[in-house]
Amino acid sequence: MPADIHFYEPRLGHGLPHDPFNAIVGPRPIGWISSHDAQGRLNLAPYSFFNGFNYTPPIIGFSSVGYKDTVRNAQQTGEFAWNLATRPLAEAMNATCASVPPEVSEFELAGLTPAKSRVISVPRVAESPVSFECRVTQVIQLQGADGSKVETWLTLGEVVAVHIDKALLKDGLYDTAAAQPILRGGGPADYFEIGAAQLFRMRRPK
Repeated sequence: MPADIHFYEPRLGHGLPHDPFNAIVGPRPIGWISSHDAQGRLNLAPYSFFNGFNYTPPIIGFSSVGYKDTVRNAQQTGEFAWNLATRPLAEAMNATCASVPPEVSEFELAGLTPAKSRVISVPRVAESPVSFECRVTQVIQLQGADGSKVETWLTLGEVVAVHIDKALLKDGLYDTAAAQPILRGGGPADYFEIGAAQLFRMRRPK
């Protein structure tokens, strides 16, 4: 049991060089979300508050601090796509973080190729080995414990189609490490990647 504890209440500040919250809740999968607005202008942006929330139907979600283009596009069209961010695509993913006006396509900015989806109208990232086509189920503005609204929006979507590079399927099983996914850590620039060396297995108790 740790004997020397750093304690703080977030509302009063953390007293550290950098907020540790993102490092503690991590590493986190990256929500690399492609979308387009009602005029068809493309957008591609990464969100570090992202995860899967349900099996059947499969539901994923990303949280946007600020009402950004991706949230607006998802609400306008009812669709978005998620694309797996991998180690070979790390620099391109980072390039799509750029704050640019809606008329600028992050696909072009990062040198990426929009690939036509099968079920939705939003394109996916052709270079990504895994993509989900999603239909929006809910957009929720978050609120604090006191009920006050927070300038953050959680967008949830049902996965209605899945694209997987067959090279990642080994005897019919998806090989997570082979995909080289990257995950967001703490601090201003920390990321992690998953490799086979990190694998261990535990069976659930009966």
